[in-house]
Amino acid sequence: MRQFGLIGRTLSHSFSQTFFTQKFYSLQLTEHQYDLFELAKIGELPDLVAAHPNLVGLNVTVPYKEQVVPYLDKLAPSASRVGAVNVIEFDAEGLLVGHNTDYIGFRDSLRTFCPLRGEEARALILGNGGAAKAVEVALLDLGIPYWNVTRHPLGPGLTYDDVTPEILAAHPLIINTTPLGTFPLTDECPRLPYPSLTEHHYLYDLVYNPMETLFMLKGKEAGAQVKNGFEMLCLQAEAAWDIWNKHFA
Repeated sequence: MRQFGLIGRTLSHSFSQTFFTQKFYSLQLTEHQYDLFELAKIGELPDLVAAHPNLVGLNVTVPYKEQVVPYLDKLAPSASRVGAVNVIEFDAEGLLVGHNTDYIGFRDSLRTFCPLRGEEARALILGNGGAAKAVEVALLDLGIPYWNVTRHPLGPGLTYDDVTPEILAAHPLIINTTPLGTFPLTDECPRLPYPSLTEHHYLYDLVYNPMETLFMLKGKEAGAQVKNGFEMLCLQAEAAWDIWNKHFA
């Protein structure tokens, strides 16, 4: 039996188990299973690993993408670059290796969604957690400048009060990396002057449950192009699968 799973604090919103269970079925991998492991705190990870000797790979979701780092034996270059982990590999020596495939999934998905590049694609990244860090690296890869927007910036960045219609006009790409709007709290969204959006804006929401968030709906009402995080989820999951199986190729 090869066991995989997802660790996080609240996992009822996650599609990862369905994604991988369907993948195992389509590939006829009857000795594979994917489980959800809700952890009240990240310090429970060593006990989880000890209790499940068949574990060979884990995904990591909020709020542990950064907190998990001290519990790993080493980081792959992708995780070192991003500063956050969403994939844990159990390598051939039994060591826990942190990777980041979020930035790959977002980068490749954004390429097909938003045609703008360089200064004409200036972006606002809503949030500053582990997912935001992956988005930052992806935007650097694509040559797109950005500002982070948070409630309380720890460094250079904007608050939501700073996001005026003029700021929105100068930033056609807006990326929500916060959990606002995730099921079941679907009536929430980042605080922005949505009526100032236009058909020249591209709104990307990393949330994928529901398929259309309030953030996206408000963007559509203003004529903006919108996209949810489902494609990113699939792309990062396939990259994780490649990592977990590189020793079995």
